[in-house]
This record gives sequence, C-alpha cells and structure tokens, in this order.
Amino acid sequence: MLVLCAPAKHEIIVRNSRFIAEAVPVGSAEEARDVLRQRKEEYADASHVVHAFIVGIGASIMGCSDDGEPAGTSGRPALEVVKGSGISNIMVTITRYFGGTKLGTGGLVKAYTESVQQLLASAQTKEWVATRAFSLQAPYTLYEPSKKILLTHEAEISDEVFADEVTLRGTMRESAIASAEQQLQDLSRGKISLQVEDDSGDHATP
Repeated sequence: MLVLCAPAKHEIIVRNSRFIAEAVPVGSAEEARDVLRQRKEEYADASHVVHAFIVGIGASIMGCSDDGEPAGTSGRPALEVVKGSGISNIMVTITRYFGGTKLGTGGLVKAYTESVQQLLASAQTKEWVATRAFSLQAPYTLYEPSKKILLTHEAEISDEVFADEVTLRGTMRESAIASAEQQLQDLSRGKISLQVEDDSGDHATP
C-alpha cells in the first residue's frame, strides 16, 4: 500500500473550464470531510468541488461525490483512478470553474479522470508499513549495545532519558519486534525487554 509523502496539486484546462486537482494525506473519513469543508470555503466561487477519498488498509473506507455534476461523471471516475493507483489514506478534490462550454457526459468523465491521473502521476508516494511504539529501560553498562540492537532493526529512537537507568523510546516496524526482543533478552540474560504499546501505528518508508 502506498501513501502520499506530501500534498500535491495539478491543474488542467479543458475547453476553458479549469480543473484544479489536489491530494492530501488523511487518516480517517472525518479528516476527509474536514478537507472538503476547507476546499469549499477556499473555492466558494467555484462551480463544483468534486471529491474522492480512500482510507485504511485494503481501501476499507472510501467515498466520493459529484457535487452537482451529472451523476457518475466526476466523483466515481475520480475514485476509480485513486483505487487503481494503490494509494490509500488520501483525499482528492477536483475544483471546477466552468468555462462556458458544456463538456457532455463523456467529456466530463474524461476531464475528471485525466485531472486525477495527472495529479497522482506528479505526486510523491512511499510504501506504508505497520509500526509499534516501544520503550525499554537498560542499565548504563548495556545502553550502547541495546541501542545498537534497536538501530540494527531500523528503530526510530525519539527519546532518551538518563536517570538511574537509561530509558529509550521510539517506533519500530511491527515485523522486527520479535527479533529485537529476542536479541535484547539474550544480551541482558532476560533483564531487558521491550515494552510495546497495544495500538499499532503507521509509518511510511521511502
């Protein structure tokens, strides 16, 4: 599954109508709706603000709207392009300023499809992997070798606290936790263990 590295924007003009396509990362349907509200405020004078979004692993939540365009000519074609891209956790809006010439049903489908295709072609994406937040406590004598084990397993250490012992906190790929835990146990003869949060998070690797 892919996710966006950053928001993206692309504009095309079809028979004097402007199609401003924008994509942003979102983590829920509620966030997607918030983005839509913002776009409608930003482009209050636009003819239409069509949208399509996909959220979750395996595209578990998705939605779209034609926003006044003829049924099936805009939101659904936009959603099909997003689905085909393999990108999730994404909200796409296509803002149209009518240029005075009607495009017809086929012309609208083509315009909205091409708008989103070109938008996503220009967007930067990265692979999504599941991660978990962790913490561990280690004596000073085992601080460096413990940290080395974490870094070998591509952990991202976000905090180090030096008190009676050293506390390390960060995130790690879910698939690497068991191996890291075993190596820490072997290193410390069972005295060091990873404390892993119950809720999984998400992270994207380039």
